[in-house]
Amino acid sequence: MQGVGFRPHVYQLCRKKNLKGWVNNTVDGVHIRINATEKQAKDFLKELLNNPPKMAKITGYSIDETTPEEFQTFEIIQSSSNSQANLLLTPDFAMCEDCLSELYDPNNRRYQYPFITCTNCGPRYSITRRLPYDRHTTTMAAFRMCLACETEYHDPMNRRYYSQTNSCPDCAIEMMLFKNGKLHYHFTNLDEVTGQWKNGKIVAIKGIGGYLLTCDATNPEPINRLRHLKNRPAKPFALMYPHIEMLKQDVELHEKIINELNNTSSPIVLIPLKNQPQTPLAMNAIAPGLHSIGVMLPYTPLYHLLLNKFNRPIIATSGNISGNTIIYQDADAIEKLSNISDMILMNNREIVIPQDDSVVRFSYSKKQKIIIRRSRGLAPSYINPNLKLPEKSILAFGAMMKSTFTLLHNKTIHISQYLGSTDNFHAETNYINTLRHFTQLFKPEIDQILIDMHPGYFTHRYGKEFSEKYNIPYKKIQHHKAHFFAVMAENDLLIQNDRVLGVIWDGTGLGDDNHIWGGEFFTYHRRKVERIGHIGEFPFILGDKMVQEPRISALIMSKKIKNQDIIQNKFTAVEWKIYNKLLKTNKLKSTSVGRLFDAVSSILLSHDKQSYEGEAAIYLEDAAFNAIQKKEFSLSLSYLKNNEIPENLPEFIMEKIWYDLKNGEDRNFIAAKFHITLAHYIQNFARKTGISHVAFSGGVFQNQLLTDLIITLMQNEFNLYFHKNLSPNDENISFGQLMYDIYAME
Repeated sequence: MQGVGFRPHVYQLCRKKNLKGWVNNTVDGVHIRINATEKQAKDFLKELLNNPPKMAKITGYSIDETTPEEFQTFEIIQSSSNSQANLLLTPDFAMCEDCLSELYDPNNRRYQYPFITCTNCGPRYSITRRLPYDRHTTTMAAFRMCLACETEYHDPMNRRYYSQTNSCPDCAIEMMLFKNGKLHYHFTNLDEVTGQWKNGKIVAIKGIGGYLLTCDATNPEPINRLRHLKNRPAKPFALMYPHIEMLKQDVELHEKIINELNNTSSPIVLIPLKNQPQTPLAMNAIAPGLHSIGVMLPYTPLYHLLLNKFNRPIIATSGNISGNTIIYQDADAIEKLSNISDMILMNNREIVIPQDDSVVRFSYSKKQKIIIRRSRGLAPSYINPNLKLPEKSILAFGAMMKSTFTLLHNKTIHISQYLGSTDNFHAETNYINTLRHFTQLFKPEIDQILIDMHPGYFTHRYGKEFSEKYNIPYKKIQHHKAHFFAVMAENDLLIQNDRVLGVIWDGTGLGDDNHIWGGEFFTYHRRKVERIGHIGEFPFILGDKMVQEPRISALIMSKKIKNQDIIQNKFTAVEWKIYNKLLKTNKLKSTSVGRLFDAVSSILLSHDKQSYEGEAAIYLEDAAFNAIQKKEFSLSLSYLKNNEIPENLPEFIMEKIWYDLKNGEDRNFIAAKFHITLAHYIQNFARKTGISHVAFSGGVFQNQLLTDLIITLMQNEFNLYFHKNLSPNDENISFGQLMYDIYAME
């Protein structure tokens, strides 16, 4: 990766060892040439590999004897960009400890400067126009450095040597304030922003990857107003806390969470609340009915300064209308965020590519990290040196929900950031613009295009259009097989000889039989993949309406239950008549575990319609967790006996749930039994196959309780594999499509 201080690190090491020569960045990485004996060169390389710069990731290296040339000094020479790029795109980094210290040092010339950065922190990917990464190829080209910054920039012994984002109050990135229809330049009074928060106002703030909408997290009035204006009736809002000490008073922290919050990616982390949080958070407005909150710490100097002044948590949510792409251009912010916010804090550093904040969570046992959204700070680099990659360039277009694309170019994998659900014009446009940016950066001559099988997906249609426009062959790859190959590739299972069982559970994906899959079991052995089972079929009606209304899944899966009154009361008389008629004529089937979660949530918790994807399942998991917390709970409390594998799991579970309800069982307790039953079902199925390697992918495995139950039940009997650096949801589909194309034998 570039922009991580590799050249000055090499310079200082060579000065220390009295080696003469040069180092430079090119479009395929760092090149070093030195006068040395073979032993000296190998010792130098060993030290460089063992102690690289803090932010660097070395993916490969070589050492060779070259044509003799005598050097008198060691120097850093200018980057070269005369050929095709073969580099990892460096993610945006959170502010480092050195810059944080300088930010609050009254004797430092960057004291309280809101855009302080160095070689170890600050924006990278979001401001890069071309490669290699140098100041003139970024949006920092518009800013001329003062003499002091210029001196730092050219001093190899300085922390800001070739820091492309280098600036200070004398050559500043400037803030502007848009308020009451007027744009005010050279804005510096941050007390005005915190004053707006104190007065219950909403403030839009330009960050690294786009605009955030912010307000006081202890005041329900602006939060509820923000919900209304964003058209976000129930989905939880993320919070930004001033510092970890305050956060410790409110949530259940452990070492892994603390490390994640302080990571250079500085993601939102989903964390359970304490029983009695010290901060008077407006929880009913922030995350209605849930026991966890999404939290991040300030990751830019501007956020640090603002939160330090305000000294309590704020709402920090993407600047957009729900379902649309985060706004990142200033003109769009004025046009579209003026109706949502009372004030817009802008700056004149341009953003090239927008990114949402990344989101992660940990299973309750702390054993498994689960990436929910891979974006700012994590994307677009992907590193796995164990993968054997072909020379050709391949572009995989991914899925519709949680869209990403993956580009293989010069044997390097680039996976885009989360691009939203491409079921609306704004997300489609963002997808196209981001893909165009990648092709401009790398200029690949694409040999193969990969798309999902579903003809209704935007990515399917756009992939075919791309294929026709540039005369490139395309291949359709089944959705759940892509999931399976993604998790196997992450865990190096594609290159070993043992059989692998894949448990691929999600909401929707078109199957090879043209039915809707989502509760699948696959095997992989010697490059061959086979679907060997599923949870059982049920009718799939009304398309997206069934996904949006869990009550429809409840109706379908409860058809064999005698007492239909509870279900019937969820519908009007007209709906009941029409839907039952559809069920009699319907031929489309589904095996979706996502719809099973919907049905159970509708029956137990009356979550009959959802305002965002996965809402019903989230509340069902929360109910189950509450039950497990409140009473003694045994993993034997399953609806399954011994190694039982019902032919149709949804029908079996519905029968058991209705029986428990009839007998007055606590609904949260039933939700917990449901989760335990799913884990037992997977265990029983795996035992039946005799396969010891079991890999999990699909959006269902964002569920931290189910993940924990699986680990607890199966870890002593099986080798379990989950995603490491990618999300289990559809964000991994584009990567899985690529892996299927490379490794599957058809």
